Amino acid sequence: MSKSQNHQARVGSYYEFFAGGGMVRAGLGDAWTCLFANDFDHKKAKSYAENWGDDHLKVGDVRAVSTDDLPFGVDFAWASFPCQDLSLAGGGAGLKGDRSGTFWPFWQLMTDLGRENRQPNVVALENVCGTLTSHGGKDFTAICEAFQAAGYRCGAVVMDAALFVPHSRPRLFVVGVHQSVEIPDYLVRNTPSDTWHTKSVRTAHGRLSDELKTDWVWWNIPEPPLRQSRFSDLIEDNPASVDWHSDDDTRRLLSMMTRVNLDKVEAAKKAGRRMVGTIYKRTRRDVDGNKVQRAEVRFDDVAGCLRTPAGGSSRQLILVVDGNEVKSRLISTRETARLMGLPDDYVLPEKYNEAYHLTGDGVVVPVVRHLAENLLEPLVTQRKQMDRSAA
Repeated sequence: MSKSQNHQARVGSYYEFFAGGGMVRAGLGDAWTCLFANDFDHKKAKSYAENWGDDHLKVGDVRAVSTDDLPFGVDFAWASFPCQDLSLAGGGAGLKGDRSGTFWPFWQLMTDLGRENRQPNVVALENVCGTLTSHGGKDFTAICEAFQAAGYRCGAVVMDAALFVPHSRPRLFVVGVHQSVEIPDYLVRNTPSDTWHTKSVRTAHGRLSDELKTDWVWWNIPEPPLRQSRFSDLIEDNPASVDWHSDDDTRRLLSMMTRVNLDKVEAAKKAGRRMVGTIYKRTRRDVDGNKVQRAEVRFDDVAGCLRTPAGGSSRQLILVVDGNEVKSRLISTRETARLMGLPDDYVLPEKYNEAYHLTGDGVVVPVVRHLAENLLEPLVTQRKQMDRSAA
């Protein structure tokens, strides 16, 4: 399996902002041509360059990017702007925060391109689902207002990576298409989808003004085939990036579990096959109201959402139960990459935390592929067909 999927027909060109290690590029595939990529993080940019080259990569603050840096002839722009100020675990600063607020200089670039009459025909944003509720929905409304002011119709979907890989990771995707592009009827629904338009999406839409709703699109995206992979399929027996815990360490981990979680372990012992669970350590209150650290395990063959190991977030552990044998360790960096849908030939940083941060802060590759195949590519192709017809 290659880092990007090999599609024969050429689709179009794109800019990738907040590019990280290039997981969106992996999901879009070889049919797309990346004209420009940008990320502020030098460590992530190093991984991007190692996997994709650096001939079109500009490392630095998005505020320092100008339209002079952006090559002509773009069809599509993607931005996975920082989530920290929009997440439920963040400080609540929203789009006014130092990190998530970088949406605005990105959007200024899109606006400036429009003034130069070379705006992307399609723009996609990706972020945490907290974007829908941040500041009582005002931040999401501001995003929709920005799209409309720049001449785009837009719609939002929530896609959970668990439909594609054994990894629970719901994320918000906002896709806008320029008013000059005729949207094919089959890409639009009259009503929300139960799969993609969650209650939070429908609520956020309900908060929009009537004027904004006129430029709203309920995107029609097919459901993917039933996922076949399980988390246990991705586990390394002899990982290079981590060591198995000692018996004492594993017993200590089990001692941090409540009765409910220990019962899960006992059930796994009786399953008749190797069971692999994932664990996060979380701070909970005991019966007396005191804060205690608990180890919470799940054995549904789906990993918990990867989070970057910073700001107090714990790193995910795994618990392997095979009969009465119980082993534990940190999840390996290659396993985190597999959960993100990256192939094993993707080059990861050697340092554990850097690799974990790279993958935990990325976009799941098969999710991008599904969105590209069923929405982004048809929209870009439609515009090219319109241009050919007008020629």
